[in-house]
Amino acid sequence: MTRFPTDRLFLIAGPCVIERDALLLQVGEHLARLAERVPGGVIFKASFDKANRSNAGAYRGPGIDEGLAALDRVRTATGLPILTDVHLPEHCEAAAQVADVLQIPAFLCRQTDLLEAAGRTGKPVNVKKGQFLHPEGMRGAVAKVRAAGPSEVAVTERGTFFGYGDLVVDMRGIPRMRAACDAPVIFDATHSVQQPGLGSGGASGGVREMIPTLTMAALAAGVDGLFLETHPDPATAPSDGPNMIPLAELDALIDRALAIWSAARR
Repeated sequence: MTRFPTDRLFLIAGPCVIERDALLLQVGEHLARLAERVPGGVIFKASFDKANRSNAGAYRGPGIDEGLAALDRVRTATGLPILTDVHLPEHCEAAAQVADVLQIPAFLCRQTDLLEAAGRTGKPVNVKKGQFLHPEGMRGAVAKVRAAGPSEVAVTERGTFFGYGDLVVDMRGIPRMRAACDAPVIFDATHSVQQPGLGSGGASGGVREMIPTLTMAALAAGVDGLFLETHPDPATAPSDGPNMIPLAELDALIDRALAIWSAARR
């Protein structure tokens, strides 16, 4: 079964970073219920390590061993497939023992050793477009994964640096990236509203209220799947709180998304 269908809208969702089990299960159980009405299914995501935090002392996550064990508990409890980030080539084989999908973070999308190691696992790989790349610049990243192994590959739009401390999404990039990479395109609405370094204490800020607007625009532009980080209380989240959608608002957004996706495909 493909993890990245192009004929049914799918969703990748979950908290930014692994927190306590109770929170992961709360989100996971909510997403499992939501999956019943998402035609392409829901993939649970959370990171065992956030290696690109703005501040050296910021919470990065529990690390690979504890983090993968926590993700395995979510998979067992909910039945949802799991996605997690890998930052180093040596992460890939271990993560592939638990995760159903490996994700290459945007800042690392040109790291040949990492892309090849992910491809060699044979697991589906989602490569996030670097904030510094044009859409066709992702062609090489996808080729590296495919050359290394039989992995199914998708690419994710997550905004492009624009001036200082802000991102912009050019919706023309969605069909361009699909054509250049011959791969499904996912839209990350939550990181696209991030404001790197503009939050309190030098952390990243975000404009959460723009998530629905960008989501609907991307669906109209033809994306195949959505990536939405979500949390029961984003204000208390240890990472990316300002650009996460509250869990209580997720279902209504997905209902709207499904309507727009269907209309666009007609």
